[in-house]
Amino acid sequence: MQHLAAPDLLPIPEEGADRMISNYIDLVLHPERYHGHDRRPPFFEGWYFKMISPDRSRRFAVIPGIFLSDDPGRHHAFIQVFDGVSGAVGYHRFPAEAFQASRQGFDLRIGANRFTLEGITLDIDDDQGVVQGEVRFGAAIPWTVTPREPGVMGWFGWMPFMECYHGILGFDHAVDGALSVNGATHDFSGGRGYIEKDWGKSFPGGWVWMQTNHFEQPDVSFTASIAIVPFLGRWFPGFLAGVWHEGRLYKFATYTGARTEKLAISDHRVEWALRDRSLRLEVFAERAESSILPGPNRADMSTRVPETLKASIAIRLSALGGGSREVFSGRGECAGLEVAGDVEKLMKAIR
Repeated sequence: MQHLAAPDLLPIPEEGADRMISNYIDLVLHPERYHGHDRRPPFFEGWYFKMISPDRSRRFAVIPGIFLSDDPGRHHAFIQVFDGVSGAVGYHRFPAEAFQASRQGFDLRIGANRFTLEGITLDIDDDQGVVQGEVRFGAAIPWTVTPREPGVMGWFGWMPFMECYHGILGFDHAVDGALSVNGATHDFSGGRGYIEKDWGKSFPGGWVWMQTNHFEQPDVSFTASIAIVPFLGRWFPGFLAGVWHEGRLYKFATYTGARTEKLAISDHRVEWALRDRSLRLEVFAERAESSILPGPNRADMSTRVPETLKASIAIRLSALGGGSREVFSGRGECAGLEVAGDVEKLMKAIR
């Protein structure tokens, strides 16, 4: 998810250097905020709101964002609405000028639509369809942010030249409200939600991403990804995984010293095993029929992103030392899963 290049902050007068540094530090420590105010193209940023009804019959992802190209004619804001049951994808395009983001916190408006960590309000009527409604969120549990590890990126989050940055804004939270999509009402009240985001220059050349917070045991959430990460003229298989269980976040990532023992990807499943000095995580993801969502590259939003909300993910978390002890095992449903790009390159790097 990274690419080495000159820092992408716009040049500012010398007298503003202190303010620039202060603003940069503030943004790194607040991954939920919009990062594009002082960036030059190419640049994209998108937030991912996943909402599942209590009976799991309604599964939606709403993705607001912006894409800024080297060609100003391709600048635009967007709201993607993905029905994870029917597979329908609506790509609602807006002028870039319709995108308004606060500098003080995460408060995003695209036309008449608003997005915060407390909820979303949609009012869309275009050639892609009509989407209206409001969904409110309970308190979200983000990936821990500290100066040493500012979110899921760890110390990589401090580097201004990465190709793609990632943020986990809410592992699991309550949802309340409904959306009307082309005349059909989808009520999420009493269901669960999840929030994450990406920003940078481009999606990676290949990646696997997965997420579920629908285990039989409540208050458990899992998210993980592995990707081709350009870095200092080379590349490596960068990965992260987080298990939220009983109020604790179990982290596995490149920057924590964890390693991937196995990565096997077939047409039907993804098998992945990770470990560090004290824990081992085994992941078995069952693939399902996917829809194609538009994703960013350096030129436009033409990357094909195959995504499903019908996957199933079994995980087993074990403590090592003195005999293996199971910390948690379970199967998560309504899982988001993406297997995209050159995943063969990823598997070869692990072997």
